Amino acid sequence: MKKLNITLVALLALASVSAQANVANAEKLVSIYSAVAKHDNPDYAGPTAAEGKFFFNRKIKLGNGKEMACASCHTANPADEGKHAITGKAIRPLSPVVNAKRFEDFDKVQEKFTQHCKDIIGSDCTAAEKANYITYLLTEKTPTAKK
Repeated sequence: MKKLNITLVALLALASVSAQANVANAEKLVSIYSAVAKHDNPDYAGPTAAEGKFFFNRKIKLGNGKEMACASCHTANPADEGKHAITGKAIRPLSPVVNAKRFEDFDKVQEKFTQHCKDIIGSDCTAAEKANYITYLLTEKTPTAKK
C-alpha cells in the first residue's frame, strides 16, 4: 500500500511538472506574440484576457452562411473538452492548465493557429489576437461540472 502511495504521489508530481511546463510555454508564446504585436503597432498595450475571451467567442459568418467561433468546437469554457462541429471528433481542452499537452510544441501551435484562423476568419490571426487568445486560455482553469 505504501509503495502504491509513493508511486501515485510521484505520478501526480510528474503530471504537475508537465502541466506547468506547458503553462510556461504558453506564457512564452504570449511574450513572443506580444513583442511582434508591439513591433507591428507601437500603440499595442499588451494582451488582455478580456480581448482574448471576446475573440474566442466572436461569431463570424462563413461563406456558406453559417456562423462559427472558436467556442463552436471548443465550447464556451476552454477548460472543457470540445467536439469538432463537423466531424464530431473529441477535442482535448485548450487550457494548458487542464491539458498538459497543449502548447508543448511551438511549431504545432503556429500551424494550428494558421489553419484555424484561415478556416474561420479567412486569414491568419494577428500577433495581438494570438497573445490575447492564449492569455485568456491561461485564465480558464476549471472544467464545467458535469451534471
